[in-house]
Parts: sequence; structure tokens; C-alpha cells
Amino acid sequence: MAKEKQALLKLRLDKWLWAARFFKTRRLASDAISGGKVHVNGQRVKPSKEVQINDLLQINKVGYRWGGTILGLNTQRRPASEASTLYGESEESTEHRKKLIALNKAIYASAPQSERPNKKQRRQIHRFKQAD
Repeated sequence: MAKEKQALLKLRLDKWLWAARFFKTRRLASDAISGGKVHVNGQRVKPSKEVQINDLLQINKVGYRWGGTILGLNTQRRPASEASTLYGESEESTEHRKKLIALNKAIYASAPQSERPNKKQRRQIHRFKQAD
């Protein structure tokens, strides 16, 4: 019984990142932590670092950055709606990430798309060539 209560006060960082749905597997979370992509209270940590409520967290993933505090601990992976209650993101972090998303969408929209013909266009080309 005492061990269960203690588990709710502290939790391994890799397990928390997995439960909060930042990473699909604990292995990916562990690799990101070992690679220096996750910092707790401003310091680089190991996957086995035990986190607790009100710890400051910074996560860098695929060019995006999340920053905020840990609001809850959960040992099981729950639906995304519940997982989002495990952390509180700072306003600065949210604004910065939204700007990056808008910028990436604009870059993608302005980039030339594939010049290969699609299925309909290929059929039209074949019909045109056979007409001669």
C-alpha cells in the first residue's frame, strides 16, 4: 500500500512522457531523453529520473518545442483528452509552436508539388498518344 502511494508522488520521466502522449513508446521517450531533447528544471537528465508535480519540463521534438510544468502523474497511458491534463503549457511555448506550424504550412504551400502526372492525367496522355 505504501509503495502505491509513493508511486503517485514520483514517476520515471520516460514513463511520464509515454503516459502524457509525447511519444508512442517508452523506447522513443528514452532515446529522446538520452539524446538531450528533454530537460527537467533546466537540466539534462536520464530516462530513469523521477519527476514530480510542479517540475519544469522542456521537450524538443521534430523541430517543435513544448515548455511547461507537470500537473499530474499517471502510470497508465490514457486517452489524449486525459493526457493533456497531465501538463500545463506556458503561453510563450504555445505561441511559438503555433507560429512554427503556420510557417511550415506556408512553406509547404509555396513549394512546388510533384510534377509527375496523376492517374487521370496519365490516362489522358495514353489516349492522346494512341489517337495518332
